[in-house]
Amino acid sequence: MEFDSHTNGVVSAAVALVNALTPGQARGRDYAPAPEELADRAHEALLTGSRTGARRPTDEEARALAEVATRLRAVFTHLDAGDMNAACEHVNELLRTTEAAPVLSNHDGGVWHVHFHALDADYARSWEAPMATALAIVLGNPSADRLGVCSAPACDRVYLDTSRNGTRRFCSTACQNRVKAAHFRSRRTGG
Repeated sequence: MEFDSHTNGVVSAAVALVNALTPGQARGRDYAPAPEELADRAHEALLTGSRTGARRPTDEEARALAEVATRLRAVFTHLDAGDMNAACEHVNELLRTTEAAPVLSNHDGGVWHVHFHALDADYARSWEAPMATALAIVLGNPSADRLGVCSAPACDRVYLDTSRNGTRRFCSTACQNRVKAAHFRSRRTGG
């Protein structure tokens, strides 16, 4: 499922940012990024959805992106709880606070293209506003159920389901395999 390449890219970056910068559980283990790793993890996450690349954030910008990731995680949490209204209201709040609005830019004489943040926005807001916009596009679409929280035990990482049939329920193949293996062991022992 592809919303459009820009939306998919920005939502993929949002998913990667949430998974990289928010504490919780990942693949059966407790997870919390170390403060000295934030900038590298944020940079890697942002590259996930960027066709043109993203510069490595400073340590201060990475801390701000961790706060962004926490705000974005709430959207997935609401969806996981089956509360589409709360998810949409949260995204609307993100759109208001980031002042997300389309604006054309040509970065020093380059090709004109659309941004969804003020051209003078700080680094974190220049990512949060388009991420909120992309999440709004997904939530306003009949395929809003393509966003989710991993169904595996001891994992709360999030995902965007881009499969054709829309049946993804895990953040990774590793979590899917963990669940399948546990189910197989349970059947073998009669439990």
